[in-house]
Amino acid sequence: MFLFRCSRAISGAWTWTRSEKPRRPAAAWLFFAVMTAAGTAAASTGAPSGFQTAAASAILIDADGDSVLFEKNADELVAPASLAKLMTVEVVFNELKNGRLHLHDEFPVSETAWRRGGAPSRTSSMFAPIHSRVSVADLLRGAIIQSGNDACIALAEGIAGSEERFAEKMTARARELGLTRSVFTNSTGLPDPGLRVTVRELARLAQHIIATYPDFYAIYREPEFTWNKIRQLNRNPLLAMNIGADGMKTGYTAEAGYNLVGSAVQNGMRLVLVISGTKSDKERADEGRRLLEWGFNSFEQRILFGAGQPVGDAKVYGGTQGSVPLLAPGPVRVMVPKAGNEKIVARIVYQGPLQAPVRASQPAGVLRVSRNDIVALEVPLHTADEVAVGGLPGRAVDAAGEIFIHLFRAGLQWL
Repeated sequence: MFLFRCSRAISGAWTWTRSEKPRRPAAAWLFFAVMTAAGTAAASTGAPSGFQTAAASAILIDADGDSVLFEKNADELVAPASLAKLMTVEVVFNELKNGRLHLHDEFPVSETAWRRGGAPSRTSSMFAPIHSRVSVADLLRGAIIQSGNDACIALAEGIAGSEERFAEKMTARARELGLTRSVFTNSTGLPDPGLRVTVRELARLAQHIIATYPDFYAIYREPEFTWNKIRQLNRNPLLAMNIGADGMKTGYTAEAGYNLVGSAVQNGMRLVLVISGTKSDKERADEGRRLLEWGFNSFEQRILFGAGQPVGDAKVYGGTQGSVPLLAPGPVRVMVPKAGNEKIVARIVYQGPLQAPVRASQPAGVLRVSRNDIVALEVPLHTADEVAVGGLPGRAVDAAGEIFIHLFRAGLQWL
């Protein structure tokens, strides 16, 4: 049974609330608010009750449904250390996918790559000899499995001519992927004051790599790689824990602390985690395992809306009809606690009313789903139908309504 209530909020937003009778006593209440004002305040982010982490920044997401299960300082800019190599490798994967690069291509190991990332650097290295030529396939394994700085610089120079130009390419590619805040200044993650990321954007980057390059992603779970007669084990501690982990990357600098991006699959559900700023490699491994196990044990996936099911309506100004249904790109899934003791709030947020004529499939805001104090999911919405321009009488009524609303808001502000 569904109950609907409509009221006018002081902010000028119409609010529809739908409450569903719980299917079982532990089920959460589900609320919907459709916003026709210029916007609405975002829910504050924070950690859900009952779980904490020693990491300075952390996030755990459902890779398939985009739900955020846990976050802590997820939008703070931090030094990534070798986690920056995820962006380096994504650029290489993208070049390979688009045919601009091939696995058998060979790049030279320049003196710069050797001194700054090879044996003389005393940093993580593939130990490729100076002036040797190494295939892209081997350089990728050197960068992914061995975290070789020399491998990353050789790839950067081979693709862009210099590491500086490659770093510009990394940041540009990040923007293409929707990573709006992260900035990359080198291919290795070695300390640089301009090199900064957020753990939220690293999680999205990891999610993208897993979904877009499944064949290349398999490299991340390879247990070891030998080059120049030097055998090195994969540095990811999660791979040996028997928790379904199959990637991705560790990092450490004195500035960044011990960092980790990890992913694991259990019972067909994939989770991605990022932790930053732990104090030791043991704490990094322990916190990574705790986050993944907590996520798998505490959450289950629910479908809020099926594919093609309208999630609400947007008001239309000056059209043949006063509103238009809104759709998500596909099913809207959200991870909810198995205990069912957290409130879930879903709001449609858009700039409105929409101005007629309205096209079908026109972008029209987002569905923002919050779980307690965490914004668990944001899904883009589009219009389901087109709405033509209405006649003069209808447009006059709409105009009068907007004038009244404007005056009403102005009066409230004056009071």
